[in-house]
Amino acid sequence: LGMPTPKVYIIEDKAPNAMATGRDPMHAMVAATTGLLAVMDDRELEGVMAHEMGHVQNYDIRVTMIGFGLVSAVALLSDIVMRVLFYGDRRDVHPIVLVVGVVVVILAPIVAMMIQLAISRQREYLADASGAMTTRDAEGLARALEKLQKFGQPMRRQTTSTSHLFLNNPLKSGFLSKLFSSHPPLEERIKRLRDNASSF
Repeated sequence: LGMPTPKVYIIEDKAPNAMATGRDPMHAMVAATTGLLAVMDDRELEGVMAHEMGHVQNYDIRVTMIGFGLVSAVALLSDIVMRVLFYGDRRDVHPIVLVVGVVVVILAPIVAMMIQLAISRQREYLADASGAMTTRDAEGLARALEKLQKFGQPMRRQTTSTSHLFLNNPLKSGFLSKLFSSHPPLEERIKRLRDNASSF
């Protein structure tokens, strides 16, 4: 790829997963769990590592941090509006402005978070494509994702603030976690890889 070799780590966890982080290729780091190393063959592991290097190559951590900053700014503005509306002098505020303000306070953070999640999902598709182009082997990554479907499980130590860094969502599955997931469904990722295999 013409990039510096990142630092490579192994995470002691039975859940098969991998991650990448770093603000740019000069400060990148990739990691795989012991669970991933146990279930993947060399071809699949190569696809996974190429996917993670795709995140580094595409500056995805920087893009995600900008998205997180924008969501935080919207939440802060929403909080300011809420305090002005509820603790300020409301005698001069028209009732319609008050209602619109309350709606904005409630909806703005939710919409901002949904946009952030949509960006994160698209970056996963991009990293899949970048990884397939690097190895010229979309099937290797597709097979790895199929193994994640079969053997995937939540990681022991998990947090929503870092879940977007991983190859697969490391959080416990459930309706809300799927709705607010930072990752697209594995089935869709596999389908896209196989449908576009000749393009890579």
